[in-house]
Amino acid sequence: MQTTNAQSRQPGRSSDAASTVRYIYAARALRDFGDGFIAILLPVYLTAIGLGPLEVGVVATLALLGSALMTLGIGLVGGAWDRRKLLMAASVLMAATGAAFAVSSTYGAILLIAFLGTINPSAGSVSIFVPLEHATLSGAVADVDRTSMFARYSLIGALAAALGSFGAATPELLATFGISQTTALRIMFVAYAALGVAGGVLYARTSPSIKALAERTTAALGPSRSIVYKMAALFSIDAFAGGFAVQSLIALWLFTRFDLSLYAAGLFFFWSGVLAAFSFPVAAWLSRRIGLVNTMVFTHIPSSVCLVLAAIAPNVETALALLLIRAALSQMDVPTRSSYVMAVVTPAERPAAASVTSVPRSLAAAASPAIAGALFASGLLAWPLIICGVLKILYDVALLWTFRHVKPPEER
Repeated sequence: MQTTNAQSRQPGRSSDAASTVRYIYAARALRDFGDGFIAILLPVYLTAIGLGPLEVGVVATLALLGSALMTLGIGLVGGAWDRRKLLMAASVLMAATGAAFAVSSTYGAILLIAFLGTINPSAGSVSIFVPLEHATLSGAVADVDRTSMFARYSLIGALAAALGSFGAATPELLATFGISQTTALRIMFVAYAALGVAGGVLYARTSPSIKALAERTTAALGPSRSIVYKMAALFSIDAFAGGFAVQSLIALWLFTRFDLSLYAAGLFFFWSGVLAAFSFPVAAWLSRRIGLVNTMVFTHIPSSVCLVLAAIAPNVETALALLLIRAALSQMDVPTRSSYVMAVVTPAERPAAASVTSVPRSLAAAASPAIAGALFASGLLAWPLIICGVLKILYDVALLWTFRHVKPPEER
């Protein structure tokens, strides 16, 4: 870390690092804006072409599974390859995914595109972009600034996703001009593809020093192997639980149980995204006072309780209120978790640690949407949310116990 920070203070290096950070922030904003409206519109589109809740769950499962396998590949080669080119390639894949969804209407084609593409049913930081961005950003700041940097990174992404959620009402607006719902939904997938192209342009403008840093690192885990494996195992429990309530399934739940309109759903997800976004700087502030792990746990448990209560709420107003409270708390572990993973491993291990902790999360999250879809199809609408909340509480208790003595440098 000292070497990296020293290099960043050399003439030209600090400005290069700052520019790279800004471009990554901007690319994340574009990507999450697209994920924000696609996560809501995905179940609507799949329903419009004749698929049921079980099929929607299977599509979400394959999307997360494909993301996990690609992230594993990035972890294996990302330490030796040019990260800038990998990020640009991922952007091309995002553009191709949007274009392919826009012209596909058969279940088989949808499954293939979901598996091979970048479609994100969770509207969160679950993608092949994340390990590359995390490793790059961590080398650009000092330890004391790392959590604040990840808070800004998460804040920008969440605000962009919130705006994207509000954009999910666009098909209803297009309908007033005589455009059919299916055509309007396909237009939104084309917009998603365009955002991928724009993100690739931003990654192309990042500093070539990304390549130099990649060549000095390896993808192998060394002295931190044990702690990384423990984190990966626990994060997998959290992700498996979260898969029961990814944003696409929450949207499907609201459409099915309360017959919510696209406009109302977009408005709700906009405000939930805004609340989540502004919880990130609060998480950074709180972590400096009670520690990273404590911040993750003591904000996560109340959010899970709210999710369980929302599942059994008697009316839409109560359910939405509880889900908004959950949104204000549930994502505070995102910047703190990212910062913690990068803090407790050596700089050379960061790309591998980001991948190893992300891949099991994605694999675990891939299993549960199909189960949730089956429960929805069986009429058990509350159970996916209840299972999610209970499992997340168990995860939080286990995380607190396992890592109570493992401190990042700034807390020692």
